[in-house]
Amino acid sequence: MSQQVPGKRAGRILMILAWGAALFLATRFFGQWEARQENPNTAVTSQHGDGYIEVQLLSNGQGHFVSSGQINGQTVQFLLDTGATDVAIPAKVADTLRLKRGMPVTVNTANGRSEGFRTMIDRLQVGDIVLHDVRALVAPGLEGEQILLGMSAMKQLEFTQRGGTMLLRQTTK
Repeated sequence: MSQQVPGKRAGRILMILAWGAALFLATRFFGQWEARQENPNTAVTSQHGDGYIEVQLLSNGQGHFVSSGQINGQTVQFLLDTGATDVAIPAKVADTLRLKRGMPVTVNTANGRSEGFRTMIDRLQVGDIVLHDVRALVAPGLEGEQILLGMSAMKQLEFTQRGGTMLLRQTTK
C-alpha cells in the first residue's frame, strides 16, 4: 500500500490555491481592461477657458464615443449618437432615474417603428458640461443600460470629431 507524504499533499493544495488565485486576479484584470475598452471615458476631464468648457472624449475599440456622465445627479453611461433626434433612454434606466413618461410617440429607428414616451431631463452632465431641461425619449424597445446622447442635447454644444477623439464645447457666456 502506498501512503501519501503529508508535505507532498500540502504542496499540492498550495499549488491549487496559487493557480486559483492567479486565475481570479487575471479575470479581474481582464474584466477591468475590457470595461475600459468599452468606455475609455469613465473619468471625464474638462478644460475651462474664457467663456467655454471643453470635454475631450476618446473613441472605443468599435469607434463609438462612450462616456460616463450624470442625469439628475445619478451616474449613467452615454453613447453619443448624432443620428438620434433626442436623447433616448432605455425604459429600465428611465425607471431607475425616476423619469416621468409623458405623451406616447411613434419613432422611426434603424430596426423599424417603435413606441416611446416623451420626458424631460432636468440636469444632464458630461464632465463639467451641464445642460438643463433636455428633451428626451423613454424607449421601451431600447436594450441595455447605455443612453443615446442625441441631438436634443448635442445641438446645445459645439462638437468636432478628428480621428479617434471628439471635442465637446459649451459656451458659458
